[in-house]
Amino acid sequence: MGKEGVEDWRRKQQDHELNNRIVKVHRGNGNFEETKWKNIKVGDVIKVEKDNFFPADMILLSSNYPDGICYVETMNLDGETNLKIKQALEVTSDLQENIKFREVRQTIKCEDPNANLYSFVGSMEWKGQRHPLSPQQLLLRDSKLRNTDYIYGAVIFTGHDTKVMQNATDPPSKRSKIEKKMDKIIYLLMSSLLMIALLGSVFFGIWTKEDLRDGEVKRWYLRPDATTIFYDPKRAALASFFHLLTALMLYSYFIPISLYISIEMVKLLQALFINQDIEMYHEESDKPTHARTSNLNEELGMVDTILSDKTGTLTCNMMEFIKCSIAGTAYGQGVTEVERAMAMRKGARLDDNIENGDHKNKKIDDSPHVKGFNFKDPRIMDGNWIHEPNRDMIRDFFRLLAICHTCIAEVDETGKVSYEAESPDEAAFVIAARELGFEFYKRSPATIIIRERDPSRDVVEKRKYDLLNILEFSSSRKRMSVIVKEPEGRILLLSKGADSVMFKRLAPNGRKFEDNTRRHINEYSDSGLRTLVLAYRVLDEKDYKEFNENLNVAKTSVSADRDEKVEQAADSIERHLILLGATAVEDKLQKGVPECIDRLAQAGIKIWVLTGDKMETAINIGFACSLLRQGMTQIIVTLEQPDIIALEKNGDKLSIAKASKQRVMDQIEDGIKQIPPSTPISTTSFALIIDGKSLTYALEDDVKFKFLDLAIKCASVICCRSSPKQKALVTRLVKQVTHKVTLAIGDGANDVGMLQEADIGVGISGAEGMQAVMASDVAVAQFRFLERLLLVHGHWCYRRISVMIFCNSDLLIIFWGLMCRYAISSTRMLLLVSLSFCTKHLHLSPGSQLIMIGSCHSIMFSSLLFPSLLWECLTRMCLLGCAYSILSSTKKESKIYYSVGVGYLAGCLMVL
Repeated sequence: MGKEGVEDWRRKQQDHELNNRIVKVHRGNGNFEETKWKNIKVGDVIKVEKDNFFPADMILLSSNYPDGICYVETMNLDGETNLKIKQALEVTSDLQENIKFREVRQTIKCEDPNANLYSFVGSMEWKGQRHPLSPQQLLLRDSKLRNTDYIYGAVIFTGHDTKVMQNATDPPSKRSKIEKKMDKIIYLLMSSLLMIALLGSVFFGIWTKEDLRDGEVKRWYLRPDATTIFYDPKRAALASFFHLLTALMLYSYFIPISLYISIEMVKLLQALFINQDIEMYHEESDKPTHARTSNLNEELGMVDTILSDKTGTLTCNMMEFIKCSIAGTAYGQGVTEVERAMAMRKGARLDDNIENGDHKNKKIDDSPHVKGFNFKDPRIMDGNWIHEPNRDMIRDFFRLLAICHTCIAEVDETGKVSYEAESPDEAAFVIAARELGFEFYKRSPATIIIRERDPSRDVVEKRKYDLLNILEFSSSRKRMSVIVKEPEGRILLLSKGADSVMFKRLAPNGRKFEDNTRRHINEYSDSGLRTLVLAYRVLDEKDYKEFNENLNVAKTSVSADRDEKVEQAADSIERHLILLGATAVEDKLQKGVPECIDRLAQAGIKIWVLTGDKMETAINIGFACSLLRQGMTQIIVTLEQPDIIALEKNGDKLSIAKASKQRVMDQIEDGIKQIPPSTPISTTSFALIIDGKSLTYALEDDVKFKFLDLAIKCASVICCRSSPKQKALVTRLVKQVTHKVTLAIGDGANDVGMLQEADIGVGISGAEGMQAVMASDVAVAQFRFLERLLLVHGHWCYRRISVMIFCNSDLLIIFWGLMCRYAISSTRMLLLVSLSFCTKHLHLSPGSQLIMIGSCHSIMFSSLLFPSLLWECLTRMCLLGCAYSILSSTKKESKIYYSVGVGYLAGCLMVL
């Protein structure tokens, strides 16, 4: 309680510090005064300066930049460390001085408070005109202003109405199985204590009331005349009540309260050992392992199933551009880790394979390594792409990479350009374009400037593109597009996205290289690479104007379906595309991942990987990290089958759902039949692989138990294309049905649900921010540290806690034995009985047993001097003998103590 009180006080202090931060608020006539956060109200206009947090949800009005943009860090909201661009409406972007707010009057209408961080519907009435508001103008509380001197904003939500507070939930209470079991034992002991005290008090009152014989007290030796209430036959009821209170106090030794304190102290020390372990310190990131709670230390040694994310957890989440397919031709001679693992499985030398293949004439490149760029191909590099037959398409390909993104370019004093990107993939794309002669140099809300190297003239030219529209990426769209106007006057739609949506949008005359591109994408997926398809479209003025009008109408809508209308408008223009090619980036495995997974598997721990990647990529990553091994039978559950695909084309949702569910059930039942029952092969030679569509049906109530039955019989499970919600549901299913300890590990905001559902949540403090770490129980810097955390610290913590509870308590037994050896009164007798119950499951040494038996006989001998205690002593000795028969480590000792108990029971019957 003291520790929790200190923690509560610290939280209160943090809240107090947060609520009393200072921000400048407009108080009229262009005057801004410093005000505490807690005094901010809806409708206030506030000024936030560089590197400060936003105190409320606000609408961006202007910034120190003329075009009204600002850079925001949202790490506290979604865990992402990259900067995001926000832009004010053009009509308010000129409000760049305090004095300009003297006569500002505006009306903002917006949606009710909700928890959605990525959507916002509203409008602003400014000088009689209504302007649409979007998430692009929304500044959320707990975001941080970066790379911008100051901004002005209008407050729309404060306090618990802000989106970050709407998303706040009480973290789940996690307690170890040992603590839960101890609680049950304590409840049982408390019930027994109350029952014994109550029963004893009732009999005490009865015997006290019947203590008179011919006007004289029968139990004269109790000296009732020396007491006021006790042993007074005339006040037996009151004496019985006071006896109850006395018994509760005397029998309080029945409850081992000190054990809780001892366990808490031991756990705090164990957490300190984990935090100070130098072998779990990551020097590169300067991040040690941190046990955020000490309640689950021993659970680390009881883990049965690990559920892991892939990107950023098993891999580094540091993408490298390694291969590409342009105009049906594959470029890039790099070798991925998955390809190396595949070659090792086949027993072939990878270098020989390369020499016998297309890469025979590759030359050694001693150029320094560029982070995010691992592309090697002399046909493209050093401007040699100009000699390729499809050089125009190659040029358009890399121009698209340099333009179609939301990255921010930062130029230092030396002229070197660095990039802030929303994802590692985008950073890899712009770096690749830069290294190959198409450098993204600068952007503004209306323009994008790239510096393009012309190999024929060996000069660098600046090309300025007018940025007309950005159609942002979303999980439902699975693509991103920009509409730009070239210096030559053409209007281009540049698009990149997943192959599952991009190939459907190609024009008949844009499919020239589709077959080759599909083949290359499959090869890249087999090599464990992440792929995107690139395409473009030339727009005429009429088509663009019509689209832009529809898009503006959709954006100005204040209805709840505004996002759907915007997507429909974007969908109408993202058609009739011309295929350019595909990119392939590699997310390298973290150091030591295969060895760690192999040792955890040897320890009997099952490992599940829940990833959003395609099945082919996930399978090959599984082989690379030793999750899948040679000779392991793969049970694949998928809906990518001809009959299901044909049904999906017809569009009958009911029949699709029914057929899909039946197909999933059939595949699961076939998989169960493949695994022989109750044989060692069933846990070592099978792996289950299931895609996201199938997982949707597998998690339904009437299917999930069959799915789990199949999954727990497999040594490894891979769930592909799984959403954050599916990750959490799978974790909950494993935990609730198997009743074994589950551990979830992830690094991003999309893993928070999984970490909170598991018995133990481990967050990786990687490139995706601290969201997963803040929701975790233990924070590590690398996946490989999980081996030492579980197999060393988990084992030690579990063993030491168990030994402390069930240890050899010789000194304790000797102390109580000596104390009870000279016991005469019933009080010390009760202490001995308490001892017999509290030492359950203790393995007593012969010396301790001898002292205890001697003590019991001494008590019996002492009780002969006082016959009234004989019944009580015999009863207790009977219970003590039975208890020892349970505690005994051998059948022989058990029989001896059982005989002792029966003997004392016979004595009781003789007394009766």
